[in-house]
Amino acid sequence: MTLTPNRVALHAGESASFGDFPATAPAANPVFYRTYSRRIPEGRESWAQVGQRNLEGLRKLGNLNQLELDLLARMQAEKKALPSGRWLWIGGTGWIEQPVNFSGSYNCTSTNLVDWQAFGLMMDLAMMGCGTGAIIEPHLIDRLPVVRNRLKVVSVSDIGVTPAGQRQDECTHCIEGNRVTIKVGDTRRGWVDSYQLMLELCSDERFDGGLIEIEVDLNDVRPVGETLKGFGGMANPVKLKDLYGRVERLLNKAIGRRLTSVECCLLIDEAAVTIVAGNIRRSAGMRQFAADDDAASSAKDNLWQQDDQGNWRIDPERDALRMANHTRVYHTRPSRDVVLAAVTKQFHSGEGAIQFAPEAIARSNSDLLSTAELRQEFIEIYCDQGRDEAGRWLRLHNTEMSEAELEHRLGRYGLNPCGEILGADFHCNLAEIHLNQIDPSDEEGQADAFRAAALSVACLLNHRFEVERYRQSREWDPIVGVSFTGLFDFFVHAFGTPWLQWWEAGRPDTEEGLAFKAQEAAYLSRWKQVVNDTVWDYCDRHGLRRPNRCTTVQPAGTKSLLTGAAPGWHPPKAQRFIRRITFRKNDPVAMACMDFGYTVVPSQSDKDDQGRLLDDPFDSRCTEWLVEIPTEVSWANLPGADAVDINGFSAMAQFDFYMQVQTHYTAHNTSATIEFREHEIEPLADALHGAMLHGEGYISAALLARFDANATFPRLPFEPIDAATYERMQSEVVQRRVSSDFFAALKRYDMGEIAEAGPAGCDSDKCLLPLAKPS
Repeated sequence: MTLTPNRVALHAGESASFGDFPATAPAANPVFYRTYSRRIPEGRESWAQVGQRNLEGLRKLGNLNQLELDLLARMQAEKKALPSGRWLWIGGTGWIEQPVNFSGSYNCTSTNLVDWQAFGLMMDLAMMGCGTGAIIEPHLIDRLPVVRNRLKVVSVSDIGVTPAGQRQDECTHCIEGNRVTIKVGDTRRGWVDSYQLMLELCSDERFDGGLIEIEVDLNDVRPVGETLKGFGGMANPVKLKDLYGRVERLLNKAIGRRLTSVECCLLIDEAAVTIVAGNIRRSAGMRQFAADDDAASSAKDNLWQQDDQGNWRIDPERDALRMANHTRVYHTRPSRDVVLAAVTKQFHSGEGAIQFAPEAIARSNSDLLSTAELRQEFIEIYCDQGRDEAGRWLRLHNTEMSEAELEHRLGRYGLNPCGEILGADFHCNLAEIHLNQIDPSDEEGQADAFRAAALSVACLLNHRFEVERYRQSREWDPIVGVSFTGLFDFFVHAFGTPWLQWWEAGRPDTEEGLAFKAQEAAYLSRWKQVVNDTVWDYCDRHGLRRPNRCTTVQPAGTKSLLTGAAPGWHPPKAQRFIRRITFRKNDPVAMACMDFGYTVVPSQSDKDDQGRLLDDPFDSRCTEWLVEIPTEVSWANLPGADAVDINGFSAMAQFDFYMQVQTHYTAHNTSATIEFREHEIEPLADALHGAMLHGEGYISAALLARFDANATFPRLPFEPIDAATYERMQSEVVQRRVSSDFFAALKRYDMGEIAEAGPAGCDSDKCLLPLAKPS
């Protein structure tokens, strides 16, 4: 059963409309009001109000002139260039103007795990909605203290006992002998400091290797459902009470030694579990391990376990590892056998990704390595003679750099959760051009969009961080990321059905194919130059150091829905499909979706006692809803386009297009999810190995086995449908429609605070897929 309310006929002349959003974006209203619209006294912000707020924030922070502000306003109004999802949500608020909260502006961060503070910083960042990356290699985690003292959490009090006006904000603690009482404050820092204090106690020399008994007082922490007035959303500390015991158990396993890489990962991810329950839409993480770290490479293996009755469950000791992507870092060229094993493992489990660090470091030092020849020479030295020799060679190009800066330069292979940003101890903000909204023949319109995006990210270079490691990293290596989405749509609009048919043939190097590639490269190179010129001009005028890399491509799953773009550089899932979007049960936005005519079903996680999916969204066992939205891409009705099988596009065609973007546009890395079938494992492995061997610019990509049968995973985020099914479903949506004004429909149900708090730190479609159980 799918839920649709009682319907009435539309008034004569009333038509379907997506209001502020294009006709190609049926999911735009649900996504916008769920993810980017904040609570204001009159209800929720409209698209125009979100624009006014975030643009005012950019004006103040970036000291923009009127011409620049007019350009940004026009590009936002036309949905051609948008700031980051985080800035759409938080930009222009009083909260983000406080230095302690600057990090909340950024999608992407990475932090080196060298001390206990790094763990606390990562929890703090995740609580502000940032994606968190961490390099967990021996040369960094060997600097952590030895775990000396055994911890015993003897009590954890109830949450929310203290009345609102009497709560303390800070975390405080009292030491009496071997007993420590921790009083957790009712703020983000209160949570973070209590977590970090647990870590510091385990190595505190004052306790001389003894037992430390810990009492945790959570009385001052606000209860579930209370408003978070600055950041937005509602408190939900349901997992906080369990955090301290989980940390105790992890640390006590390491008495007398330093933490292993997997234990470090678990410590970060246990905090992330608490935050996901706390108020963040989805935690997003990237953990980078040494290539020869066998324990880390197999950390997610056999995550599902079967009990005596044959029921599958996730190993509770390792469940938290699901909070982040894992990759192994290669500092030399991996052999073909290594690459083949990695591709094979990713096909069967989704895990096993590898990163080629020398290319990342070379790109991240392009101010010194300004030509392709210099970058290749550096990579050869790094691979053949090692990191130290490569560092000595790099110093020849800047004899005045300090040892600390050289170390930073050699460490610039840290990744954000989706892998599109490179750096060390970094914060990076991303803006996005919606190419599907721009005419391929309008070069000036394209330039305007890329200029606007470049200006919006450059403004955030004015932030001066409170934390020393992030402030110093920004001084040595200021970075920004200008991304795009809808590239596939743009090129279909530019080149028509013949380009699609060439894709279907595998993008071969025929005369026609080489002409297509030359035109693709010309667009990509021109856009990259516009971005660089705009960012560097802004920095020169405002006395800021120029970033040496400004362009990237992010996954763009959520923001793409605002215009109906195919995400990032990727092809769409099909010409027509059902897009399912997750909401909590009874969410006002989901209720408005029903009034708009969309159907609602329970999520994949809602099952009966026999493990069967629930059908009734109002079943008491149902906790999450899926809104089902029939969707058609902008070029679906182009003559001949229907005959092209997008699901049949080969892995090699995808890789070829990805490398076009990586070569001609991207200065950081291009976030990629390449979908492949079993017979493509060896050809794809050969392509990856060859790209690293011959210095073609490859760093890393996610590989995902194709799902050819919806029966395997019902109610997936995307379900391809044919033209007849789309037309039937679309007609049924209109017939069920109570109101053609989505905003007005939302006002009928919208009471109280918004439960969710802004966009996720990672936007990849891969993150939307369910975790497969063993067969």
